[in-house]
Amino acid sequence: MAYTEAIAADTLTTGPTLGNDEVVDVLNDLLENARDGEYGFRACAEEVKDPATKQLFANRAEQCRQAGVELIALITTYGGTPASGGTASGALHRGWVHVKGSLGANSELSILESCERGEDAAVARYRKALKQNLPLEVRRVVSMQADGAQRNHDQIRDLRNAARTRE
Repeated sequence: MAYTEAIAADTLTTGPTLGNDEVVDVLNDLLENARDGEYGFRACAEEVKDPATKQLFANRAEQCRQAGVELIALITTYGGTPASGGTASGALHRGWVHVKGSLGANSELSILESCERGEDAAVARYRKALKQNLPLEVRRVVSMQADGAQRNHDQIRDLRNAARTRE
């Protein structure tokens, strides 16, 4: 059983389902997370030289953008207003990637390490969301996105490990 399925099975049996305002709060947190991922992967794509790595980051940015579109639709369905941007910590993280790049300090390894930290944060936010008793249709979308964030994390971790052996 996948991690998200285990959490889903566990939380569906406890407590009342969240109300619309609470669902919107959870979804807006994940929307900010998706935007952080989109902007962060784009920032990393701008700093790397390797075309394959650049394309990987661009693809990940697009996946995060699509996740945001799904979340916006759910937020609207539940009567909410979508958050307008990412988080302050995400902006700070992207700024640091660009500063390191402008100083010539951005190796492929350091960029992958930065991406992995961002993915750690994304996975943690999805885990937190899945501990909530979300309506089934929301849980389904959040669970699929959580699995995608975990796959992103694992791929970035594996690329980081490979880069460490080359440096």
